[in-house]
Amino acid sequence: MTEKAILEVCAFHLESCLIAEKCGAVRVELCDNPVEGGTTPSYGTIKLVREKISIKLYPIVRPRSGNYFYSDEEFAILKDDIEVCKQLGCDGISVGISKINSEIDTERLKRIVEWASPMGVTCNRVFDCAPEPFKALEDIISCGCERILTSGQKAAAPDAAPLLKQLIEQANNRIIIMPGAGVKSSNIKKLKDETGAKEFHASARKMAPNNVTYINKEVNDYGNVYIADEAEVKAMIDALKN
Repeated sequence: MTEKAILEVCAFHLESCLIAEKCGAVRVELCDNPVEGGTTPSYGTIKLVREKISIKLYPIVRPRSGNYFYSDEEFAILKDDIEVCKQLGCDGISVGISKINSEIDTERLKRIVEWASPMGVTCNRVFDCAPEPFKALEDIISCGCERILTSGQKAAAPDAAPLLKQLIEQANNRIIIMPGAGVKSSNIKKLKDETGAKEFHASARKMAPNNVTYINKEVNDYGNVYIADEAEVKAMIDALKN
């Protein structure tokens, strides 16, 4: 029997997590700060989401935006946030860490995997920053991660199908390669066929309306709230099924 493909939804608040579960996603990567690529969500957010959804929950553990080369102080923050995720009953975490030359920091990543156990560990898009993707793949496998979230070192995964296919072939079921970034209902089936990937990652996000009754137009740093588009999430899952 052919293994069915599944979808992980990158969600930025509870409502998007509920949409993900309702539509049939199997896992949520819970993040804060969508504009900056995702940072660690708050204790309260993780706690509430864990109470409200039954599908797998993998908060991102990333103390700041920017690169993945962390100071000793930031590494200590990572450790504490991993412990919080464990205490709150998360199924895993999404994390990445590099050396100053952007290669995978295998020593620290192995420690992260140990700290996270028995939770699973997705190595996130630190992989896409690495100078040699096939070496990075082997490095991450050696650390004990269960999957790699990657755009195939391009801005969008659909533009990197040849490399993603090569990575999946080299991985040879030792680790899951999960394409993410730019994945939509209009391209997910083609990406699946071209790469052989079995897991996909997408936010399907749209900007939520500002529902307050007064907005001071002289202030421009409100920011925006992004919510998962239910119809788009459903369409991606339907495309994978069909």
